[in-house]
Amino acid sequence: MSWQAYTDNLIATGKIDRAALYSRAGDSQWAQSQNLVLGGGEIQELAQGYDNPSELQAKGLHVQGQKYFLIKADDRSIYGKHDAEGIIAVRTKQTILIGHYPAGVQAGEATTIVEKLADYLISVGY
Repeated sequence: MSWQAYTDNLIATGKIDRAALYSRAGDSQWAQSQNLVLGGGEIQELAQGYDNPSELQAKGLHVQGQKYFLIKADDRSIYGKHDAEGIIAVRTKQTILIGHYPAGVQAGEATTIVEKLADYLISVGY
């Protein structure tokens, strides 16, 4: 399956409206759906946040110029929220999988979808 198919599958759930897949280091984008592209230092900020979340805790998470309030940050998952929408980013062995959910979608539903895809990628060595 191509990398693009993974992001497209997230969109197909109806719970995620934008998705992207980056290398674990955050130095290249492998796929994106619905124009989810992190600009400037946003992907580096995110990639570094897994190992040292203090900057994210102090300044928030930024995606496409929007600041998200940090809900969770550990060595696997980073969650951010802005009003009724949010960001879920999960790091696997080789990737960072990012999903955005719109207003009207429960955070728990969206989180489960992205986390399960990350579990699958980890199970097949990615």
